Amino acid sequence: MAIDRSAGTEIIRSVNFMDLDGAQDLIIGEQHHIYTVLSIVVHCIALNTPATDVFIVYFVGWDAHGGQSAQTTTVCKQNIAVNETFVWNDKFSFNGCEPTGISGILNTTGEQDAIADQGSTTAQKLTFDVSHAADNYSVRVTYIDQNNS
Repeated sequence: MAIDRSAGTEIIRSVNFMDLDGAQDLIIGEQHHIYTVLSIVVHCIALNTPATDVFIVYFVGWDAHGGQSAQTTTVCKQNIAVNETFVWNDKFSFNGCEPTGISGILNTTGEQDAIADQGSTTAQKLTFDVSHAADNYSVRVTYIDQNNS
């Protein structure tokens, strides 16, 4: 039986990525959705340079200070040893799409509402990347998807 994804639903989702050796979107936003990340589990399989290679989890989306689209914000950047596992379990949320009708610094409640309204179809994303193509990780993300369309 398919999961109900209609307006007003809330779904706990989980996605697993094996052998990541480059950039990978973990969550791709959808208009009028809110995503709450519950955990990100990263297991290191191989590293090119163990002392310095890192993985990075970052958010790509609207910058409410600069008023710019597709800005990158680092969520975490870690160096872990081969066969180690890192668990991110600090909760955070983000909107599925960027706003419309805003330029520059967030100054009004109307602009704040525009951010929540997600008027554009430009997806915001949570992404994973590595510092070297020879690095290799497995990643599991668990999150809540709230559909407010």
